[in-house]
Amino acid sequence: MKPAIRNRARDRLDSKLASIKPIDSFARPPKGWVRAIRDAIGMTGTQLGKRLGMTAQGIVSLERSEASGTIQLNTLRRAAEAMDCVLVYALVPKTSLTEMVDHRAREIALRALGRVSHSMALEDQRVDRDLEKRIRNYIETALRDRDLWETT
Repeated sequence: MKPAIRNRARDRLDSKLASIKPIDSFARPPKGWVRAIRDAIGMTGTQLGKRLGMTAQGIVSLERSEASGTIQLNTLRRAAEAMDCVLVYALVPKTSLTEMVDHRAREIALRALGRVSHSMALEDQRVDRDLEKRIRNYIETALRDRDLWETT
């Protein structure tokens, strides 16, 4: 994907994801969403079980697996649909995607420039003192998006 297209896609995703922040407002209830919604609408485990073709004990197991984070997405989607709900699944970055990429690029640039500065100092060569300018230049000329996530 070309950088300009990737940047536009990143900006669109950032806008979309901003609408669901703060993420704390979507924290899973202690007993899980299935149990919370089922209780809120007054549906018994037996009634949900009938809708899903499961026993009441199967529903208890389903709710426990959701609360512990081991439920399969397909099972959670089926339970949601049985209660007239929609499963919404998203990966929400801790910061914006743009900030994430910028931070990583800066981290890599600082590491690389630190090595260059050290080598040049050993050779008694003058190093440009405008660090921010050097960082921007390194990011623009030496880094590609795909290089950002290589492990070092």
